Amino acid sequence: MARKLFTKEEIKQLVIDENVEFIRVTFTDVLGAIKNVEVPTSQLDKLLNNNLMFDGSSIEGFVRINESDMYLYPDLSTFMIFPWATDGHGGNVARLIADVYTSDREPFAGDPRHALRHVLEEAKNAGFSAFNVGTEPEFFLFKLDANGNPTTELNDKGGYFDLAPHDKGENVRREIVLTLEKMGFEIEAAHHEVAEGQHEVDFKYASALEAADNIQTFKLVVKTIARKNGYYATFMPKPVSGINGSGMHTNMSLFRDADNVFEDKSDEMGLSKTAYNFLGGILAHATAFTALANPTVNSYKRLTPGFEAPVYVAWSASNRSPMVRVPASRGKSTRLELRSVDATANPYTTLAAVLAAGLDGIKNELEPLASVDKNIYLMDETERTKAGITDLPDTLLAAVRELAADDVIISAIGNHIADKFIEAKKIEYTSYRQFVSQWETDAYFENY
Repeated sequence: MARKLFTKEEIKQLVIDENVEFIRVTFTDVLGAIKNVEVPTSQLDKLLNNNLMFDGSSIEGFVRINESDMYLYPDLSTFMIFPWATDGHGGNVARLIADVYTSDREPFAGDPRHALRHVLEEAKNAGFSAFNVGTEPEFFLFKLDANGNPTTELNDKGGYFDLAPHDKGENVRREIVLTLEKMGFEIEAAHHEVAEGQHEVDFKYASALEAADNIQTFKLVVKTIARKNGYYATFMPKPVSGINGSGMHTNMSLFRDADNVFEDKSDEMGLSKTAYNFLGGILAHATAFTALANPTVNSYKRLTPGFEAPVYVAWSASNRSPMVRVPASRGKSTRLELRSVDATANPYTTLAAVLAAGLDGIKNELEPLASVDKNIYLMDETERTKAGITDLPDTLLAAVRELAADDVIISAIGNHIADKFIEAKKIEYTSYRQFVSQWETDAYFENY
């Protein structure tokens, strides 16, 4: 999905030609939630000249009320017209993704998009022209009730790669794919996933900033089209007990101009020293960036043995149980696949953290442990210890503590974001601890 570098005048003309009535200006808060303000096209000049202000004190993790005035600077390359019909009027709605600036017109330290830009600049200074990312977000479809509210009833009983009549979501996926293609996405595949009611749509890789933007746009499209068809789409990692959860496998590669620096044909595995060192950095900082890649209490219900999600810090080229896999493709497609991430992650801070971890591995020539070529789930603790395999955090609180202790990852996302994120997640975990679940009632109520 190559972006067009629109000029202000081109956007103004498109607004006229395509009968655009409103511009939805979006940005992402510290926790990864998409926020937006919708402005009529009568205010287009104000928007394009970076003079649109908003109250930052009302946004999670932004600023205090006495320093609330902030500016939205639209990234003109993200201009896009939504292809679905709007209700109540005949005009179209367009979208621009914005960077957040302070009242002094400085990049805001709490803007996740700015954090990613900062680490990408570090990569550029280290000699790398691009950090390419391709994601595989999974989601579940649930039925809506008569009032349009989500139920806990899955839309089908299908399994991996099933088709109708077992797969009752194929028409929804097709509409999602067609909508995304109209918006400029290049879709590579769409299919039913392993669990009942679970689906996946894969779109082509992009440079990291664009990839993060695409993830946020993708989630919006999926939810919009699902509801249009009478379903509710959720990216919650583990919405149903006893079946696979939803992840967002993240494929990564570094480029220097046209060359993929992860490839080395002379190596037995076809990987360069840069790739091994990048992998070493990923493994070294894995427990710290897990809080960002898996930022909810529910994320850790997915990261449990037996459901194809990784729970151990390890890598392999030949099996899918470790946290990092090296897919077989080589040449420009040489890449590392991080399998632990889920789609509740803020894509900007997660990619910033992962890239920073890899760059630290390159800088300090960190060597990964040996590849693990057997199913880790079948290894006992003694075997894992002997192989140097450690565990990922098993709770949100444990992950947050690891994050707070890692200077490389904190530096990548910045102190403002780190402080606000850690504070919010500690509150979330405390709230979770105070809740008595049905499982506890069933297990303990009559036994004690």
